[in-house]
Amino acid sequence: MLKSSDSTASTSFLERTFHLSEQQTTVRQELLAGLTTFVSMAYILFVNPSILGAAGMDKGAVFTVTAISAIIGCLLMAFLANYPIAIAPGLGDNAFFTYSVVLGMGIPWEKAMAGVFVAAILFTILSFLKVREVVIDAIPSDLKLAMAAGIGIFIAFVGLQGGGLIVASKASLVEIGSFTVPTTWLTIFGIFVIAILMAMRVPGSIFIGLVASTALGLITGLIKMPDSLISLAPSMAPTMGVAVKNLPTVVDPQMWAVVLIFLLVAFFDTAGTLIGLAQQAGIMKNNKMPRIGRALMSDSLSMLAGSVMGTTPTAAYVESSAGIAVGGRTGLTALTTGVLFMFSLLFSPLLTVVTSQVTAPALIIVGVLMASALKDIHWDQFEIAVPAFLTIVGMPLTYNISYGIAFGFLTYPILMTAAGRRKEVNAVMWSLLIVFVVLLYILNILPKS
Repeated sequence: MLKSSDSTASTSFLERTFHLSEQQTTVRQELLAGLTTFVSMAYILFVNPSILGAAGMDKGAVFTVTAISAIIGCLLMAFLANYPIAIAPGLGDNAFFTYSVVLGMGIPWEKAMAGVFVAAILFTILSFLKVREVVIDAIPSDLKLAMAAGIGIFIAFVGLQGGGLIVASKASLVEIGSFTVPTTWLTIFGIFVIAILMAMRVPGSIFIGLVASTALGLITGLIKMPDSLISLAPSMAPTMGVAVKNLPTVVDPQMWAVVLIFLLVAFFDTAGTLIGLAQQAGIMKNNKMPRIGRALMSDSLSMLAGSVMGTTPTAAYVESSAGIAVGGRTGLTALTTGVLFMFSLLFSPLLTVVTSQVTAPALIIVGVLMASALKDIHWDQFEIAVPAFLTIVGMPLTYNISYGIAFGFLTYPILMTAAGRRKEVNAVMWSLLIVFVVLLYILNILPKS
């Protein structure tokens, strides 16, 4: 049994390490936030192997690598940056890797993974030289707010889609889903539970909603009970070190574009996500994110480790917003998420009960919370309103955070100059305009999946 003195010592250690009092949070609140974030993003443990498996990679190895890269990323974010932000292999990057690079361009996955490794090295160097930090600090406040709101609407759209409330349509691209599908009602149930609890200001509303939806799914048979409770983690041998062994193949000119895409997309996906989450958590101070350099280094090092083990780029997860919404404010939230990913290696069968219909309500409600950033954008200034609007709608409509950022950054310098405010546009923003023109051109000429 834990003695009182031991408990006090543990609390004191956590206070010194994560500065809980300064951030007006508690150990219990951080643990709940970490658990909520984990539950919201645990799907990547199964989605990543499925997508990379289509590229010919061993699904079992990818499952283990996914968990371990998430553990590394979360621990780095916890102890280096002290942010409540979780890191794991990015969902968009793995799709680009499989469908555009491997299947679209016909590049073997071993060679493509070497490209990810090179991009990770460049990524880490840019972080060490503080280039990424300079770029993020140079982004105008209105665009940062637009990025936060855009990410909120994007993840709400992901939730609506995952929950079955919105489905694809040949006639209108998207349309309302069918209410005759039983699992869709799990999403509807979860939305109402969370919304009602939040309106009543009940602590931990999102997590309670997730548990309630899971319980309803199990009781009604809509969610299948797991066959077992414990299983050993598969070996990483099929993917470990493959990127390093195939490093010489990167000299192929075809790979240069691949490396550049992975580098730029990873750069701005994480930058946009970090800014959006920082806005939500109230971390931003004077339009700057404290310890941003450490957060970016955490992201870079986890991406480097992941590429060596055999997975596509890691990224800060927008699902961290679910943990932030229940009170997560420090690295203890990220540490908790990382520890749960560690346990997931042994209890992977239990994670099958957390379906997309269960996590969808959390994403939708968090989208509502993040969209509040819209109120602080200067909509009365047209030269700002247009870039902000394009940033916001670009993310969900292209299903890509980087595209939304690109639309805003391409129009902001031009419209500010047209409005006679050229002096307010710094050199970094002009440089980014050129970078995004190149990025969009390369993406346009690559084979489509």
